[in-house]
Amino acid sequence: MALGGRVLRERSLGGGCVGDVRLVELEDGRRVVCKLGSPGGGLDIEGAMLGDLGGRLPVPGVLLASDDLLIMEHVEHDGVLGAGGERHAAELLAALHANEHDRYGYASDTLIGGLRQVNPWEESWAAFFGEHRLVFMAREAHGAGRLSERTLGRVEGLARGPLAEIVGEAGPPSLIHGDVWGGNVLAHGGRIAAFIDPAIYFGDAEIELAFITLFGTFGEAFFERYHELRPIRPGFFETRRDLYNLYPLLVHTRLFGGGYAQSVERTLERFGV
Repeated sequence: MALGGRVLRERSLGGGCVGDVRLVELEDGRRVVCKLGSPGGGLDIEGAMLGDLGGRLPVPGVLLASDDLLIMEHVEHDGVLGAGGERHAAELLAALHANEHDRYGYASDTLIGGLRQVNPWEESWAAFFGEHRLVFMAREAHGAGRLSERTLGRVEGLARGPLAEIVGEAGPPSLIHGDVWGGNVLAHGGRIAAFIDPAIYFGDAEIELAFITLFGTFGEAFFERYHELRPIRPGFFETRRDLYNLYPLLVHTRLFGGGYAQSVERTLERFGV
């Protein structure tokens, strides 16, 4: 065992898109979570992202990280959230988003769902989001045979056409978790215990809020509390939410294909491209 203790027992936790995830009980009483991937799987990047979030957001402590093995502290969770837990999540994410930079991007590329997420520094949010999120991921999905040439062209047309006008005056570059769906939120006793599987970079915090609405991660209690702490600009729910959710829809198209590509097309139709 990489941590120097004998394994007493282990069981699968289910790992989502990346790796085989197991809860491991050691002879000395410790419980750790081990994620096993293939060589070059990028688990060292996931470990680095968790390390960067540490102290800014509750996340599991990283005990060991290599490209094919990630060992983390086990976080007790029972799945009990409720309205109080949603408000707690709003407070945590609002505080995370208060960590700002002078440009959009990140010091290195990161991952989302095991896919490369490119983060060159940009002064313009519309340029960053258009080229390095929408166009990049659309090309990845097209290369995997899951997005048509025509739809790729429509994404490029949006990014290089009306996108800047739709975005308008963007929020400051805020540190975001990047992948806040229910499976990446651990709750215990009506409070947030930890966030896992991040996809971090500095972006407009609205893209985090949009993602939360896409999969119904949190509801009204979350948004009411978040708005009290960091007012949500007019036009988000009416327009920009759907624009920003085009990125996770492209990610899911690249990973799974199927109906996600149709959702991409419907979003493009909404914005007239």
